[in-house]
Amino acid sequence: MPDFRMIDTGPVRIRTAVEGTGPLVLMVHGFPESWYSWRHQLGPVAAAGFTAAAIDVRGYGGSDKPARVEDYAMEQLVADITGVAEALQPETPAILVGHDWGAPQVWNSALTRPERFKAVAALSVPYAGVPNRPFTEVFRQAFTNKGRFFYQEWFQKVGPAEAEAEGDVRDFLRKFYYAISGDAPDGTWPNKPAGATLLDQMVDPDPFPAWLTSEDLDYYVAEFEASGFFGPISRYRNHERDFEWLQLFKDRRIEQPALFIGGTKDPATTLFGAVSDPIALMRPHVPNVEGHLLDGCGHWTQQERPGEVNRLLVDWLQRLG
Repeated sequence: MPDFRMIDTGPVRIRTAVEGTGPLVLMVHGFPESWYSWRHQLGPVAAAGFTAAAIDVRGYGGSDKPARVEDYAMEQLVADITGVAEALQPETPAILVGHDWGAPQVWNSALTRPERFKAVAALSVPYAGVPNRPFTEVFRQAFTNKGRFFYQEWFQKVGPAEAEAEGDVRDFLRKFYYAISGDAPDGTWPNKPAGATLLDQMVDPDPFPAWLTSEDLDYYVAEFEASGFFGPISRYRNHERDFEWLQLFKDRRIEQPALFIGGTKDPATTLFGAVSDPIALMRPHVPNVEGHLLDGCGHWTQQERPGEVNRLLVDWLQRLG
């Protein structure tokens, strides 16, 4: 196990798993995950000559869990990432790596704090620039207003989504992880009407794909049984706040060296089918991006394909200079 440190960023304390010495590579997980999502990357990145660090995002695991929805806005999460980076490597800019919601967090950290972060890598979610409208408007136009279920709409109201997830954490995680993995057949993520719950019609596979062992699942279950889901789900309740904050940076691009790794079976990589070439989408906004798509990989990129991800990530890190 890595060395765990509680880092006080001011507003909150962030649990951080640290391994190795050298330039700081700070890893940020997504939903519903943990520092543990980077268990396959910490050792190889440290062995390549870096300080590999993976946080529990606020609301998760061993980190503090503020009580208000607005405490999970992007501006606050970027401040947490910056605070951890400054604590671990105060003299020089750090390198960021993020997956799922961690990807927008690291993209926006690089955008808004370019003096603090020298390079940025993201898995699963490409960067499409500062938004011109809140994402709630996008998914309601595409899904809710047409009577179709969209999971982020289900997450908007405090209470029902938490109750569903916390009722049987193991069942929730198994079904959610499987539905958007590369192992799931097309159609496993149900096409259902607005008003359904997330778990309606979801499949619990037997056996579960080998990339997540029973011991791995045990770790995640214990973390969420202790922390609950209010903080993790509240990330989805801040689209309007995030939009307003990011308008301050609408004339900027991410100029740092960047790496993107997506999966051809990951719905997030195509922004739920809205784009056919996520790397081309990014180039106007991240001109120095290097992109890779892993054939057949689903959403849980660094867990499903650790060997491929580690090879691409370490090679990119060593070329940064």
